[in-house]
Amino acid sequence: MGCAAAKGTGPIARLPVVARRIAALAVTLLVLYGLGPAVLEVFGAWDDLDGFEPLWWVVVLVTQAGALGCFWVVQRVALPGASWFAVATSNLAGGALGRVIPGGAATAAAVQFGMLHRSGVDRTKIATGVTASSLLLVAALAALPLLAVPFVVAGLSVPETLVDAMLLGFAVFAVLFAVGAGLLASDRAVDAVARAAAPVVRRVRGPESAAALSTRLTAERDLVRRALGARWPEALAGATGRWMLDFLTLVAALEAAGARPNLALVLLAYCAAQLLAQVPITPGGIGVVEAGMTATLALAGIAAAPAAAAVLAYRLASYWLQLPAGLVAWILFRRRYGADGMVDAEGAGEPSRP
Repeated sequence: MGCAAAKGTGPIARLPVVARRIAALAVTLLVLYGLGPAVLEVFGAWDDLDGFEPLWWVVVLVTQAGALGCFWVVQRVALPGASWFAVATSNLAGGALGRVIPGGAATAAAVQFGMLHRSGVDRTKIATGVTASSLLLVAALAALPLLAVPFVVAGLSVPETLVDAMLLGFAVFAVLFAVGAGLLASDRAVDAVARAAAPVVRRVRGPESAAALSTRLTAERDLVRRALGARWPEALAGATGRWMLDFLTLVAALEAAGARPNLALVLLAYCAAQLLAQVPITPGGIGVVEAGMTATLALAGIAAAPAAAAVLAYRLASYWLQLPAGLVAWILFRRRYGADGMVDAEGAGEPSRP
């Protein structure tokens, strides 16, 4: 999980911490109550997991581990001087905390900030570097739906073999990397994206001209380029790999469940669920992601049972298994650096959620 530098200044941010936690818990409970049937359907698919072939479980776990590794590549490039150990353990520990505390994204960001600072990284570098890595990861996620167009034209379905899945992964990586490189290198590309996105942004966020949106996106792009320096291709490869491998985790879970729908619809379902997870309605998007992903997979023509089993397998790898991993990372960090300074909220604000 990444952290942005600016602190919240709205009315919710001015509430006492305890009041904010209570409000976040209330919202979480209401959302989970409303999404209860969909969530129960997903967790009721435990017995269906017994029919998964062991090979596809290996693919699910390996792709998810690779996605985490790519995330660490992005942050380490953006944090010159930070060790692999500090980046990985702070990311795992902070991410695990954000997955279990209602509205805990800010606390998770503070934990990562404090751990990185404890390991010897300068405060300013942490704030700038992790913000830049978060912006890059969110931008890569936003570009991912563009790949649905060639999938529709080609009429591709979820690959049936591991080799086909690997070829798909290479294709996704190559196209997404090319799009990202163009946006990082060209002002015209950013301006074109701003013009195309302006109508949607106006509906969601209110009045904003294409020129103003282009200026804002260019400023964020320039922040990313300054933070990454000459190593931006390495960071871009990491951001691209992070989402490509995470998407392949879902693809492997669908194949294991015996579902092979249109790949473009699966990609759109994945992107919708990931974008929902960026909104801190519930910790780690729990309930929201399960309900959103099963609903969009149903629109892709997948029967309820295999869709629920595939989503459960995906969330086991991408959510639940990372909770004990975060605890282990926290223990290992404490053994190396000690307990002092584990949490340092000064300078750490609301995190984005890539």
